[in-house]
Amino acid sequence: MRERGIIARHAGTVLAGQLATMAFGITDTVVAGRYAQQALAALSVGSAVYITVFVALMGVQQSLLPIWAELHGADRKQDLGRSVRQALYLAALASVIGVFWLLFPNALLQGTEVPPVLQQDVRHYLGVLALALPAALLFRMYSTLNQSLGKPQLVTWLQLASLLLKIPLTIWFAFGGAGLPAMGAVGCAWATVVANYVFLGLAIWLVRTDDLYRPYAIWRPLEAPDWRTIRQFARLGVPAGLAIMVEVTSFTLMSLFIARQGTLSAAAHQIASNMAAVLYMVPLSVAIATSARVSYWLGAGDAKKARAIVRTGFRIGWSLAIVLAATVLASRHVIASLYSADPRVAAVAAGLLALVAAFHLGDATQALCVFVLRSYRVTVAPLVAYCVLLWGVGVVGGYRLAYRGLGPIAAQHTPAAFWTASSFALGLLALILPLILWRAVRRFRTA
Repeated sequence: MRERGIIARHAGTVLAGQLATMAFGITDTVVAGRYAQQALAALSVGSAVYITVFVALMGVQQSLLPIWAELHGADRKQDLGRSVRQALYLAALASVIGVFWLLFPNALLQGTEVPPVLQQDVRHYLGVLALALPAALLFRMYSTLNQSLGKPQLVTWLQLASLLLKIPLTIWFAFGGAGLPAMGAVGCAWATVVANYVFLGLAIWLVRTDDLYRPYAIWRPLEAPDWRTIRQFARLGVPAGLAIMVEVTSFTLMSLFIARQGTLSAAAHQIASNMAAVLYMVPLSVAIATSARVSYWLGAGDAKKARAIVRTGFRIGWSLAIVLAATVLASRHVIASLYSADPRVAAVAAGLLALVAAFHLGDATQALCVFVLRSYRVTVAPLVAYCVLLWGVGVVGGYRLAYRGLGPIAAQHTPAAFWTASSFALGLLALILPLILWRAVRRFRTA
């Protein structure tokens, strides 16, 4: 099969699984929105905090993809299995850090002046999701392993099946029935806990029994920590995780600052941010598939083939981004009304979705660049660019535009101020990161 077909098939399979996972968030948003505006606002803030913690820690593990794909390309099966076992230490540390932050969010909630009426609901929501985090991180590690082997199908089937469990559980736990009280947003969190542990158990069973994993001898006694291997993970994973944390905290801070404007703005922003996250799954899937193939050929010693795959991946990713942005722009009113039965929330959300369409073009470009840069072991430069642009231009610029005014523009006091500034920041990233990638590929070719 030609590389374009391999990337497309891999990306399509990953996308199906990612969309199933994202449907967890969509389900929660729709159910909470139908339950009460207060529940949707609490979900908006709580999910922003959880996603910040989870995605930052997930990014550390996701950065293992090029390491394992290179070992796969070099046909070092036993070394790959041992590397997976060593990564369990990384997952354990990440779980401890993440659970701590979810259980003690007060400084963040109070520092960003989330209204007191929402804070108690948000704390309850995060306390339940703290139980789900270790399972989610271990399942992400299993997903990264399969992606590095170019075999994401098992992960996708598990993710699709998990959605079939998650949806009815969310409705039941949120609205109550059959002896359970209505729990609103907290019920959505309990449904996530149950689904995560059921399908982590299935993933562990597959690693133990499926023929796909037998050549790698993963299921062996856990060795003592190999600090040389763990340092290798950290050199690549920590900057990558921090970069993702900066990206996600820009969303988190948007949600927390917008919460000051009341439940109407918070609910509309939740719809827009959820749609942006769903759209992001498409370039993310292409980026994962492209990175896996680039790293595979770098491990096999064919740098020329790796460069050709970079070009192919970008052509696929950019084409899809343009189509998706145009679709959201044209159907924004329909999308908003599907998310919320409240016409005021839907009207505000429709305006934000127009900005989401522009936002997505920059988001797609930066995702493709960052994942391929990891294949070439470049992680610090993207981190610096993220800090300056996403925090400095996106969050600070959005805050000033919303609450202080920016130059001749008066303070707007709307969520659109944050989305406008963030779209501009991503546009700058879409210009800078391709230049960093071009230099990295050229440097590798002449090394």
